[in-house]
Amino acid sequence: MLRVGVMVSGGGTNLQAIIDSINNGTITNASIEVVVSNNYNAYALERAKNNGIEAVCVSPKDYEERAMYNDELIKTLDSYNLDLIVLAGCMVVLPKELIEKYKNRIINIHPALIPSFCGKGYYGLHVHEKVLERGVKLTGATVHFVDEGTDTGPIILQKAVEVRYGDTPEILQKRVMEEAEWKIMPQAINLIANGKILIENSFVRILD
Repeated sequence: MLRVGVMVSGGGTNLQAIIDSINNGTITNASIEVVVSNNYNAYALERAKNNGIEAVCVSPKDYEERAMYNDELIKTLDSYNLDLIVLAGCMVVLPKELIEKYKNRIINIHPALIPSFCGKGYYGLHVHEKVLERGVKLTGATVHFVDEGTDTGPIILQKAVEVRYGDTPEILQKRVMEEAEWKIMPQAINLIANGKILIENSFVRILD
């Protein structure tokens, strides 16, 4: 059984998609052991509690130095003996020590087709604003492993979403979530939980 920890900062819609996928059998051989947020007011923590999942807040605001926060975050995650950490709308920059310790065991969802509209400064609604400014016809979402860079880790899955005339950033964000994010994140977790992922250099091979 894959022991999963989910890190969140806001509403937790991707978290809900993961919970629903475990409940309906789309994800097998996995369980969410803990949901960790940097934000005491994150509704994602309520979603976790409503589903009987332990919910913990580790906020940088509670620590005088960032290093102290980093140490507490790593200590908290380590205490659950996790096999996989899922960033589901997590707006915190992860400490290098955490990334090194959980190499190829942290995955993230990005609301665009990497390597387009990604990297430093591209997060949340800002991604969709830039997509619309550029006038591209397709956008989408990407699930990738996390490395020391920003959106640079090996790509696991991608799904394209049509950009339509008259879209606002909010409308496009909702479509990308519904048509891509909420589908490929659970799919990626299921592949990992069932030993279907192999990383060869920077390429992720999905096994039959």
